[in-house]
Amino acid sequence: MAQEQTPDQYRAQRIENRARLEALGYAPYGHAFARTGTLRETRAAFAEGAEVAVAGRIQTKRRMGKLMFIHLNDGTDAFQVLLKRDGVGEEAYNAAKLLDLGDIIGVKGTLFTTQAGEQTVEVASWELLSKAIRQPPEKWHGLQDQEERYRRRYLDLMSNPESRARFDMRHKILLGIRNFLTSKGFVEVETPIMQGQAGGAAAKPFFTHHNALDREMALRIAPELYLKRLLVGGFDKIFELGKDFRNEGIDRTHNPEFTVLEVYEAYGDRTSMKRLIEGLLPYLCDTVLGTRQVRYGEQGEVINFEPPYREVAQADLIKEKMGEDWFSLDYSTARKRAAEAGLILTDEIVDMLTLSHEVYDKLIEKTLRQPTFVTRIPRQYVPLAKACADDPSVVDVFEFVVAGRELCPGYTEQNDPEAQRAAFSRQVEADAEPLDQDFVEALEYGMPPTGGLGMGIDRLVMFLTGTEAIRDVILFPQMKEV
Repeated sequence: MAQEQTPDQYRAQRIENRARLEALGYAPYGHAFARTGTLRETRAAFAEGAEVAVAGRIQTKRRMGKLMFIHLNDGTDAFQVLLKRDGVGEEAYNAAKLLDLGDIIGVKGTLFTTQAGEQTVEVASWELLSKAIRQPPEKWHGLQDQEERYRRRYLDLMSNPESRARFDMRHKILLGIRNFLTSKGFVEVETPIMQGQAGGAAAKPFFTHHNALDREMALRIAPELYLKRLLVGGFDKIFELGKDFRNEGIDRTHNPEFTVLEVYEAYGDRTSMKRLIEGLLPYLCDTVLGTRQVRYGEQGEVINFEPPYREVAQADLIKEKMGEDWFSLDYSTARKRAAEAGLILTDEIVDMLTLSHEVYDKLIEKTLRQPTFVTRIPRQYVPLAKACADDPSVVDVFEFVVAGRELCPGYTEQNDPEAQRAAFSRQVEADAEPLDQDFVEALEYGMPPTGGLGMGIDRLVMFLTGTEAIRDVILFPQMKEV
């Protein structure tokens, strides 16, 4: 029984094949190749006898006497090509014997269907476009090691069709978001990623030094405060799709570098943002997935994105879980009841406010499986939102929860400069961060009543592709060094 070659032996053999091909006149790293279409387009427009020029990476190769069958893959599809010694000539046929799996070639020929019913290109000529001197992962059976799939995404995309399909889906989702918002009159804008002061969220930033200005800068944790400056300046309906950076933990749903969508509508409020969500998500389901019933997670849980979505106050959810008398209990009694319900009591829980927040966060949110707008959040947790008119202790916002996780918040934005300064001051005392005086001054010039929302695109792609790990929807996630 022949012994399997080592990776180094495979590489040495491929280097030798490269030299032999070059000696035969086949440049190992060729020039541009004019295609008549991708392999997917070729299959879609298939016509017996049509002349085509296609290219791709060699996925399989087998010889049968004077015939050589090769499957090419260009990332859009796999397609069979047939080299006949009598068709391409003995010299070209023998040279093709030196081709290895993973090599990229271009072929010109005629379409036909084999007796087995497979659409095929009968090759008239072929060109070597790029010689691969490393063996494809597990001979094209797919890169199975999960860590390697993240670290060497190019091999994952090369060998795992489901991974490529997921990122194609991500592209369509982003395109769909832009199309939907543009059709509603929103204008896409760009705001700074390097900022003198990171604001718009409570998070730890990354810092860098700007040599020309000789000052410390922060990578943004949110674009919110700059987008609101644009509203002050007269923009009406705006959105930004871009990167945020938070110097915090990495887990199945968090990556330090992530993509967000922020949307602001002058003269809107929380309810206009709710209508936007109930329009956007069905639109993405219809145009990208073809269904509003999305299967999520390993268990294939069905999430129904058919609007309208449930709307419920956070306090009502807490009372459903902990009892109608919850908010009238003394703190000691409430702690005992929370512990009996399964809440792990930590040092951060010091009063009814933090206890109620933990009850919602740890015991309730994960149970909200179908799309739900959770409204009327305590003002201490949302300093950039406007208080509810009937109760200043809560703010007019929603947290949109799907499959037990928050997908996005939506606000009636704070446009009162004095109220904003007071909220910032409370935040400064808690976080020891300087107050963004320029933003407060901008508000003093007048910002219209505004509705706003921020959506994590990576999480949205997770939901719509049924994926539970954020690293599966980010092409190059952050990883520990090895």
